[in-house]
Amino acid sequence: MFELVLRKMRERVRSSEYIVTLHARKEMNDDDLVADDVERAILTGKVLERQRDRVTAEWKYIIRGIATDDRPVEVVAKLGPTGRLIVITVYAP
Repeated sequence: MFELVLRKMRERVRSSEYIVTLHARKEMNDDDLVADDVERAILTGKVLERQRDRVTAEWKYIIRGIATDDRPVEVVAKLGPTGRLIVITVYAP
């Protein structure tokens, strides 16, 4: 259902056109995750859910994938107004 947006997100990861928020970096640190884990989760994962952001009214997507150490990882991300991928948060469920 969300193949097109996931394909665009994967293109942004492959071309390094993404931003990781400070909140996402903190969460990554808390769960011992690194950028490679986030990239792999997006490149191999599936969109579980689409949500409307309460503040910006933009769509954000919850993607479940696998980290480099084979742990499940969920990434919450959106395509920003400039076309860049914005990683909002990341966590190991």
